[in-house]
Amino acid sequence: MTRRLLASIHDVSPRFEAQVDRLAERLDCHLGAARFAMLVVPDHWDRAPLADDKPFQARLRRWADAGVEMFLHGWRHRDDAPAGFKARHMTAGEGEFSHLDHYEARQRLRRGRAVVEDAIGRPVAGFIAPAWLYSPAALDAVRDEGFALAEDHMKVWRPADGRVLARGPVITWASRSPARIRSSLFFAGLAGYGLQPLPTVRVAVHPGDTGVPALLASLDTTLSRLLPGRIAARYADLA
Repeated sequence: MTRRLLASIHDVSPRFEAQVDRLAERLDCHLGAARFAMLVVPDHWDRAPLADDKPFQARLRRWADAGVEMFLHGWRHRDDAPAGFKARHMTAGEGEFSHLDHYEARQRLRRGRAVVEDAIGRPVAGFIAPAWLYSPAALDAVRDEGFALAEDHMKVWRPADGRVLARGPVITWASRSPARIRSSLFFAGLAGYGLQPLPTVRVAVHPGDTGVPALLASLDTTLSRLLPGRIAARYADLA
């Protein structure tokens, strides 16, 4: 049985270009060149339209040409619904697809896909919702738009038929507050050992991680623990 490690950089946007560079360089050192995915936001919080940034489009295309998998990651990443408990305390208002109806979800998926695919010159690998949150209607929209792969916090699946391709929680880090930093360091420490039996493990990093040395050190440790006996794989390998 092939044992795999999947790694991804979330919130890839011109808004976070320097942070994405640092994360890509770090993952390259651990995994080998371009053995990870990028989750691209077409217009992060309406402040960084990818369609207007030709130099960043060219960078994305070079990464894609080198083998980086490119996923659509929402449209703006921001949740426009009235703030509730989940928005305030779990996602900092970033669960964009957590409340959308079918029509609005399909519109954002179509628009976002067009922007990213125009930038990279090829189809996206799939769709992953911001904060890994989907309304039931958004799940239907992802299927109806024909995305090859999707992911939430606990699994990777094929939207066309719902087949689950990998199970287990994503190891990720949070930098928004000291409490979240501590809790994510604690979970990563446990997961580096506790998720060893899984055939596929997933690691996800965010631009904010680069501002907290302890989080970067935890990433290094986690990858060093999980990689022996595994290949640095691509999501497409699951399908």
